[in-house]
Amino acid sequence: MTLTELIKTLREQTGAGMLDCKKALEQSNNDLDKAADWLREKGISKAAKKADRIAAEGLANTLVSGDRALIVEINSETDFAAKNDLFKELVNKVSTALLASNAKTLEEGLAYVHNGESVNDMIVNATAVIGEKISLRRFEIVTKNSADVFGTYKHMGGKICSLVVLANTNNEEVAKDIAMQIAAANPTYKCKGDIPASEVEKETAIQTEIVKNDPKLAGKPEAALKGIIAGKVNKTFKEVCLNDQEYVKDPSLTVEKYLANNKTSVATFVRYGVGEGMAKREENFAEEVAKQMK
Repeated sequence: MTLTELIKTLREQTGAGMLDCKKALEQSNNDLDKAADWLREKGISKAAKKADRIAAEGLANTLVSGDRALIVEINSETDFAAKNDLFKELVNKVSTALLASNAKTLEEGLAYVHNGESVNDMIVNATAVIGEKISLRRFEIVTKNSADVFGTYKHMGGKICSLVVLANTNNEEVAKDIAMQIAAANPTYKCKGDIPASEVEKETAIQTEIVKNDPKLAGKPEAALKGIIAGKVNKTFKEVCLNDQEYVKDPSLTVEKYLANNKTSVATFVRYGVGEGMAKREENFAEEVAKQMK
């Protein structure tokens, strides 16, 4: 068999990735049985068999070093596993590695080698030990100018994490307050000017239909209806624009006003909620414990 055929056969037998299969064959002089054993020993075939499972639990994390900061989400299958100390150690280990890298994509992040071990290998090895599918879902490295300050906030031990850069200030307390605001209020945009025209058009169309179907507004002049529609659109976007939101610690202020009072503004922000937008499996706590005991 050619090397390509050997790799294909080994992949079918173990479910491991192409590069892992190639490495296994190299380590075993192209002996399929020995290569399969090598993959098992490394925990790779065990991890690969879990690849089709749903991993929508886990933890998010932030890490700051100088003018660089990282926000990352790593998923597990169950919340039970996410509370495991080994999983928490993995999150910290991967965070340190990624922040030291210049990775911009998941592929680059997984391939990055830190202290002799790739991020992908860190995850594969943890999967073998913990016994659940573990995956690096997303990460972002944020940089700032020396005159700016980072703010981070972690909620529920890492179920929600936020990272913000405030411009032209060293006020860490204000930065943390804004990071908390972002975690709590979940803004999508910094200000209305950041909203894509397509989103404005879509929301306007939705509110137009709502107004048309509201019997209380029947017979109102067209100009009045346009004003009502515009008001509804503005209200909707006020809730998702950070600067326009009510400041959680003092609802008499908008976030923009609070920042202005402290002579700063938001340069950028990122918020991760673990598992948001992902399908989650249904399983009770007793079943989670039982599976961990096996």
